[in-house]
Order: sequence, then C-alpha cells, then structure tokens
Amino acid sequence: MRTTSLARAVALATLGASMTLPTLAHAEFIKDSKASVELRNFYLNRDLRDTTPAQQSKREEWAQGFLFKAESGYTEGTVGFGLDAYAGLGLKLDSSPDRAGTNLLPGSFGNKAPDDYSDGFVTGKVKISKTVGKIGGLTPKLPILSANDSRLLPQTFLGGHINSMEIENLTFDGGIIKELNQRDSTDFEDLSMTGGGKRNISFGSGGNQGDDLNFAGLSYKWNNLTTTYNYGQLEELYTQHIFNVVHVLPIADKQSLKTDLRYARSNDDGSTNVDNDAYGAMFTYALGSASMGLGYQKMTGDTGYAYVSGSDPFLVNYVQIGDFANKDENSWQARFDYNFAGVGIPGLTFMTRYLTGDNIDLITTPGEGKEWERNTDIAYVIQEGPAKNLGFKWRNATVRNNFANDLDENRLIISYTLPLY
Repeated sequence: MRTTSLARAVALATLGASMTLPTLAHAEFIKDSKASVELRNFYLNRDLRDTTPAQQSKREEWAQGFLFKAESGYTEGTVGFGLDAYAGLGLKLDSSPDRAGTNLLPGSFGNKAPDDYSDGFVTGKVKISKTVGKIGGLTPKLPILSANDSRLLPQTFLGGHINSMEIENLTFDGGIIKELNQRDSTDFEDLSMTGGGKRNISFGSGGNQGDDLNFAGLSYKWNNLTTTYNYGQLEELYTQHIFNVVHVLPIADKQSLKTDLRYARSNDDGSTNVDNDAYGAMFTYALGSASMGLGYQKMTGDTGYAYVSGSDPFLVNYVQIGDFANKDENSWQARFDYNFAGVGIPGLTFMTRYLTGDNIDLITTPGEGKEWERNTDIAYVIQEGPAKNLGFKWRNATVRNNFANDLDENRLIISYTLPLY
C-alpha cells in the first residue's frame, strides 16, 4: 500500500487537532462538542476446514483496539465552522503467520502481523442553515457506500460530503470519495472494487483499481413510507443506480410490519464487464420483544453485484460472511430477533438467521452453484452500576457451498465506550 501526500497531511492534521482542541476549550464551538474513547477487545477464529498442507486451515487472532473520536460544535454566525477528529490504535495480543488474515491486524497467511498499528484523520466541516459540508476523513453510511466497522478498527475514507435537509422530509447527499483505508491498514490507497467468488467480473489493464467515487442521493419521508434514490460512479469501474422503498405498517399495540424493497442497476464504466440487476425484499413482522423476517434476493445480468472493496454492500442478504451476490444467484433468508428486556433482562439480545442460495453460474465449471449460511448473535450490555455500558457479544457463523471453502467462525467482542466530555 502507498502513503499519499493527502494521507500524510491528514495524519499530521490529526496530531495537530489532538494538540489544539484542549487550547480551544473556551471557544464558542466547543460548547456543543463531545469526545470519547472506545475500547474494543476482539477475538476471531475462522476454521477454513482445509486439511491440504499447502493451504491455510485456520485464521485465528486476538487484538485490543482503542478508538478516539471527537466532534466539535460550530462557531456562531450564519456560517458555522467545526472540526472532527478520529484516531485508532490496534495492539496484537495473539497471532502467528500460519493463523494470520482475520483482518483484525495487518498481515496475511505466511506473514507475521505487527505488534501494533494505527490510523487517523481530521475532518473540517461547515454548516449553513440545515446544510453541512465535510472534507477530510469520512465514514459514510449510504446505499452507494457504507464504511465497514466489523473488525477492530473501522474502514475509513478521504473525500468530501454534503448533507442537506433544507426542505422538510427531504434529505440530499452528494460528494466525492478519493481514497480508502481498509480495516486492517495503516495508510490510504486508491479505491478498488470487490471481485472474486462467482461474480464473473473481469478487469482491464488497471485491475480492480479505480479513480474517484462520485455520488448523489435523495431520500424523502412520507409519514410511514420512505423512498430513496442514490447514484454512484466509481470511475473506470462501474456506475450504479439504487432505489429503495421502506414502509412500516402499524398493526396494533407493539405490532408492525416493515417492508424493505431494493433494486440496483450496475453497469461498467470503461474497463470492466459489470452488468447486474440486483433485486431484494425484506419483510419483518414485529410483535412485542420479538421480530421475524423473511428476505429474498435475486441477481441477473452478465455479472454479480459491484461495490467498493471492503465496504458493506446495500443488499438484504449481505450478512456476517457472505453477500449472496454471485452471477444469477437466487437467495432466501429467514431471521428471528428477540430482546430480553420484555422478560425483565434489559440489555440482553439474541438474533439467528439462515440463508440459502442457488442457481449460481459456476462460469467455468458445469453444474449449479449452491451455498448456505447460518448466523447467531448473542449480546449483553450492562445497564447500570460502575460497569454501565460494558458490552459483550458472541457471533457465530457456519458456511457451506459447492464452489469454495466451507468455514466455521466465532467472534468474541468486549467493548466499552468512555465519554471524555
């Protein structure tokens, strides 16, 4: 990976911000500011179920993360200015070259993970009325691009983002993303798109590296109905149009039916063969402390779904391990959630789901590809006392298919967020 001048500038600005913020304690824009440190202890064990001596049979690492986040308020006046900062530090607790590659730490199979790694950024922001513009480090959560935060440190980006809510119930987002820093990386690099699996995506001479990601989107809330359109262009790789309709139907006291419909059209942008229509639907019935969901996802076109490498794709069947977005794949999901606050145990939650996919085009191999995945999450957050907000989570996954490695995975996560001011 390369360290760019922009990335170096961001790193220096982060250091400067951490030194400058205390001296601004009496400035007006500090009044609405906040800062915190999150401690994240993460153990991940992925059994790849491969007994071939030359291949990796297991990924297993344990690490401790520290995430500092600070957000200022805005200066007074018609135009308000502010500053946000983030710094992350990861410490190796257990790893070895034959078990590396969990994405908790830098390094892959055969390479020794470093004892520690770090990243950071600052973000300048400006506010006029109900419009906010940001430039610098970003962690977007949009259909076109959603930063992944499922490991020790989050995936982050460099760019600019405008969010405007000048018209009641209408939200506009637009901007440009220049570079990304992956979850287990220490520096920023050019944007790239995901490949692999049975997506049938081919790349030109530049490989899967792209240029800027340009994006824009509108979302309008009509009482219990929300409609959304988003457009994105990862230059040289693909363009994408995403439509989303979400409706929540109240049925009775503590009962509702949520409908989430999604459609995405993806095309190549010069140096790939991307051609995909992705259809998705998720129906969730909530009754008291429980909810039950049924989802369906369908891929059509010459390739599977396209999205920025390492990010969370906007798919109803994107789960702990898989995205069920291979060429021609059809997939179903059944999900159950329960909040034990309803039986007098606040802070304890449970989730389980099962997904199955078939009709996958195996590209160069005769036959039909099939896969299934089962996930279980159990989480508990202490609600009161000296350890209030201390969280524990166990995540389990089982994956089986007829075209790649099977795997069993367990994640144990202990987290605690300490507000600084």
